[in-house]
Amino acid sequence: KKQNDTLEFTIPEEGFLLKPGVLYIGRTVERTWTDKFIPMINGRSSGGRLGLSIHICAGFGDVGFDGTWTLEITCVEPLIIYPNAEIAQVCYFKPKGKIKKEYLYHGRYNKQEDATASRFHLGKLER
Repeated sequence: KKQNDTLEFTIPEEGFLLKPGVLYIGRTVERTWTDKFIPMINGRSSGGRLGLSIHICAGFGDVGFDGTWTLEITCVEPLIIYPNAEIAQVCYFKPKGKIKKEYLYHGRYNKQEDATASRFHLGKLER
């Protein structure tokens, strides 16, 4: 249980070559927030048809999540990605029943602004 090593860089205007077999942690330009709906992020079909995936398992957000989305980017073939490329889309689901808003106060990734490496090593946050 330790923090993962990361290398931070900005995608240049001429693009960046993504390589298969490498996990890239990126983030959305847009920030989202809702206290009434369940957000979900998915890749866009045009990117998928090029072999681009934007998340491995973290497609759903929590009611109360406020921040940019961290993307777990992989590709099956070498692929050049450019700044501000539209590679993801967010949709919202209406929950049934009473909404717990615990994530507003105890979310491990709430209020993130940058691409955020795993915080799994921190364990469960106190509630």
